[in-house]
Amino acid sequence: MKQVLQHLGNGRTDVADVPAPIASTGRVLVQSHCSLISAGTERMLVEFGRGGWLGKLRQQPDKVRQVLGKLRTDGLWATIEAVRSKLDQPVALGYCNVGRVVSVGSDVSGIAAGDRIVSNGPHAEVVAVPAMLCARIPDAVDDETAAFTVVGAIALNGIRLADVVLGEAVAVTGLGLIGLLAVQILRANGCRVLGIDVNPQRVALARSMGVEAVQAGADDVVVAAERFSRGRGMDAVLITASTASNEPVLHAAQMCRKRGRIVLVGVAGLALSRDLFYSKELRFQVACSYGPGRYDPNYEERGQDYPLAYVRFTQQRNFEAVLDLMAAGQLDVRPLVSHRFAVADAPAAYEQLAGRNDVLGLLLTYPTPAANDMAALRRTVRLAPSARIDRPTVGVIGAGNYVGRVLLPAFARTGVRFHGIASRNGVSAAHYGRRYGFSVATTDAEGLMADPAIDAVIIGTPHDSHADLVCKALSYGKKVFVEKPLCLTVEELARIEATLAGVASPWLMVGFNRRFAPLLVQLRQALAAISAPKSVVVTINAGMLPADHWTQDPQRGGGRLLGEACHFVDLLRFLCGAPIVDLSVIAVRPAAAQSRADNASITLSLADGSIGTIHYLSSGHHRFPKERIEVFTGGRVYQLDNFRQLRAWGDTAGLRGFGWRQDKGQRACAAAVVAALRQGEAAPIPQDEVLEVARWCLRLAEPSS
Repeated sequence: MKQVLQHLGNGRTDVADVPAPIASTGRVLVQSHCSLISAGTERMLVEFGRGGWLGKLRQQPDKVRQVLGKLRTDGLWATIEAVRSKLDQPVALGYCNVGRVVSVGSDVSGIAAGDRIVSNGPHAEVVAVPAMLCARIPDAVDDETAAFTVVGAIALNGIRLADVVLGEAVAVTGLGLIGLLAVQILRANGCRVLGIDVNPQRVALARSMGVEAVQAGADDVVVAAERFSRGRGMDAVLITASTASNEPVLHAAQMCRKRGRIVLVGVAGLALSRDLFYSKELRFQVACSYGPGRYDPNYEERGQDYPLAYVRFTQQRNFEAVLDLMAAGQLDVRPLVSHRFAVADAPAAYEQLAGRNDVLGLLLTYPTPAANDMAALRRTVRLAPSARIDRPTVGVIGAGNYVGRVLLPAFARTGVRFHGIASRNGVSAAHYGRRYGFSVATTDAEGLMADPAIDAVIIGTPHDSHADLVCKALSYGKKVFVEKPLCLTVEELARIEATLAGVASPWLMVGFNRRFAPLLVQLRQALAAISAPKSVVVTINAGMLPADHWTQDPQRGGGRLLGEACHFVDLLRFLCGAPIVDLSVIAVRPAAAQSRADNASITLSLADGSIGTIHYLSSGHHRFPKERIEVFTGGRVYQLDNFRQLRAWGDTAGLRGFGWRQDKGQRACAAAVVAALRQGEAAPIPQDEVLEVARWCLRLAEPSS
């Protein structure tokens, strides 16, 4: 299928051939009829991509600080690679889609195949969207009109936050798409509306809709508002402009009555005048997209609706309200359509968007498929000719940031043959598939595992899918490399062990790459010559992650201890070279109850008398090194700092090591895996150690307090 992608590194817009997505749990698969290019949001993305490095840095000062912090701790090359990788990833453009439902996933109700719906799906021939971000289109509303529903919901959400009532005087600053929709919704609500914009054509368009409007710059907008409000001041102001200037907020404060309301729906400078806000007791609020539920994974991804009695208008119910206004003829979007383009000509549409300020609504149209034409629904896309040669052939499941930035480059250096790569939405699979010479990209992970052309499968998906994919890949007779952790529950581990027992020649490897880091290998060799037990202290300055980050979710990520600290349980097992006999966890918890633990001390006892303590901490400072390993044994002390510097005290051999770049062993790990595959050898980490570490790591999921 065709999908519109934006490259943030150079600003190029492409129409790429990517695999069609699937209707997974809670999602709806839709064949697109048309979609709307958002002149505000999408213009900003295009301009950001086309800007130079300095322009990008000026627009994202927070990111600059993150980059500088990474530079101090991880080194120059690791930082450059991370930034390049981020800018290299294509962005799926669009969030105003209209089409017909092809199929629905499990746990979807109220929507069925054949329904015509609007959603926040991207510009693509086929989209898979959460059911909570869809709404059925009334028969009285045509496709092109319905395409404005999502931007209309953005305007409606801002209006709801302004708490306007019939008869109030409301100013709308910025008469772009959202502003012109807002003035119509406000009029339908019985409000008196004053439109404000710097563009005379948009002012004229607002007047043609029956709205009083003035041109900022040519007219004194504060005086105009005073006159319009009959000398009382505006009850509310909606700022729907997109500008770096502070003037919209300043003017809004000046034109508001005492205790008036200001809602920022667009983008504006926020150098607020405290005196104005203080003396008038003004209320200022920033609106978040389409309404309650936006960016809440429980609502959007898991389909947990908000109770109607407490949240009357969610983002989905805002969609429905906008569609009702359209069906009643109270919201006319026909004057807002500037141009129409076929999706294949999307780059020309974005040239229009970037080059002209008078553009409002750009509609993309999609070909109507002929009867029984399933081409757009193909879940596998051929990228390059297949050529069987004498080297291991691998398939990759998962095409997220870590896979694309770290795993694929590491395995590519080994000369291994890449055959197929799978991801849920298909975009990242197609992108990395083309970059690294894969034969096919797909959204059909099971079909990839069943492919007889593949010898081994690399799994780099979210943690909750690892166990299921490992069992399926092993059952298909594949050798399996899976990123940590191996599984999230005791039941999953039992399934994996049963699958291993039922396979003739099982081959399973977990991506514990730190075992293969050059400086850690040196340290392991030095420790192997010492018979005395070791005392190891591992300090992980993990950094804070928000509570709603997927790794913090016990069901999806397993929590940070199981999901990330498992690396260091394996590291201690490797350094000491002895089985683990006990593991305990003490978690640091704040005074307020908290279900997640990402500040904890993990203590291990090993069969040779060694002990290890892992301090996994998120409460430190970002400039402190992320990972430090210290070993005390036999009158000696060894310290490995952030996998860049190894030092020793009391070691007569003068063990020393330094690297200009951080090396956590990913390349060496990939090389060891491919060498074992080529030579028909067992996995580089013995299977009994893989299962032993997994068994003990499951204790990390429920730390004591």
